[in-house]
Amino acid sequence: MAHVLAVLPLLGMPGIGEWLIILAVVVFFFGAAKLPLLGKSLGEGIRNFKKGIRGEDPENSELPTKPDNSSSDGNPPKNEG
Repeated sequence: MAHVLAVLPLLGMPGIGEWLIILAVVVFFFGAAKLPLLGKSLGEGIRNFKKGIRGEDPENSELPTKPDNSSSDGNPPKNEG
């Protein structure tokens, strides 16, 4: 087992042939129809992760915010007229 771990850093990035094999295996397991859904969910997950890192709430980011109509003393504004 130790000799296998020693060889891993020497492998480097996969070439075009390896990427084609990986793509063929993914298409075989998930099917061509499921790949767009898989990509969409992966993209949404990454987007929500980035929002979480920035401190934004991913659940409430699409909701419009209400303007603050209260005055600085905590009382609601008075209607003049």
